[in-house]
Amino acid sequence: MVHQNVGVIVYSPMASGLLTGGMTRERLASLPKTDWRTRNEQFKEPKLSENLKLVDRLRAVGARHGRTPGETAIAWALRHPAVTGAIVGARNSKQVDGIIGAVDFRLTPSEIAEVEGQ
Repeated sequence: MVHQNVGVIVYSPMASGLLTGGMTRERLASLPKTDWRTRNEQFKEPKLSENLKLVDRLRAVGARHGRTPGETAIAWALRHPAVTGAIVGARNSKQVDGIIGAVDFRLTPSEIAEVEGQ
């Protein structure tokens, strides 16, 4: 793979909270109608079910390392050699605590395949 010395910064590797493990059907149902996620296809069926299964895989892989699903999602995004950084976003220090461990978390090839459902 040729990268042409161009880096990529990925935006929202936790899919606007969807991949953190904190988004459930119940939480989604309780969001105000003005929240853009209530209209986004990734938060609606059939994509919602697929994404929640992805969260289960992220949770399983991360748990073996004491990591959160969000940290695992970030590590998955950063595993690609062309990716040089990620804009993760956090609204408060508690959210930072749930993702800061991604800084030094590296997934094995078998864990990448597991996250990807292979």
